[in-house]
Amino acid sequence: MTFATYPSLAGATVLVTGGASGIGAYLVRAFAEQGSRVGFVDIDAEGGRALAAEVGGSVRFAPCDLRDIAALKGAVAALKADLGPASVLVNNAARDDRHGWEDVTPEYYDERIATNLRHMFFATQAVAPDMVAAGRGSIVNMGSNSWWEAGGGMPVYTTAKAAVHGMTRSFARDLGPHRIRVNTVVPGWVMTDRQKQLWVTPEKLEAQLRRQCLPDPIDPVYLARMVLFLASDDSAMCTANNFMVEAGSI
Repeated sequence: MTFATYPSLAGATVLVTGGASGIGAYLVRAFAEQGSRVGFVDIDAEGGRALAAEVGGSVRFAPCDLRDIAALKGAVAALKADLGPASVLVNNAARDDRHGWEDVTPEYYDERIATNLRHMFFATQAVAPDMVAAGRGSIVNMGSNSWWEAGGGMPVYTTAKAAVHGMTRSFARDLGPHRIRVNTVVPGWVMTDRQKQLWVTPEKLEAQLRRQCLPDPIDPVYLARMVLFLASDDSAMCTANNFMVEAGSI
């Protein structure tokens, strides 16, 4: 595969949440390859430091439990002091832990919403003033096709991911006058290491590939490529929309 280079991302400051592993790590590497200054946060301090050391250059890591909004804001401020104000925010962090609806307690529900939705709102709140001052910016929220497919087995996760779309469109309206674009990227079943270790079996993968229009497993690199496009000036007139990377499975 030969991929595009986006000149508008060279020197841009990018903030990625959940960047230590999975899709997030692909995002960190992809933006670094474009010449961006990349700051990322993750609860996995060891993995985050290892990735930052591996990629090098203008990549910085701040450990943070995104469920703690004060800690999130502190991490964003620290990365801003090091790299400058972000012109791109990728709200990527999430965990699709399986759970049955019968077993959900109010406490577990609140924790899942904090893990999969709430931090997106407050990360946006933290970076938007600098984007407003600059008169431009791009915010990319990571959704999921699980609720589009009426997937079961993780109802609080799918509730949170469905809400991402409403949040995207509301922020797109409120921030649009400042030329700040807000979009949702919708992954299909992406073959990250976590998915392979926990849930991918030959039978499940075969069933998924039959469901897709395209017959190949979805590599995380293709999510990164879509996010790069939406972060770049090439997508200057794209906002308030869903960009599907699910191989035609919906």
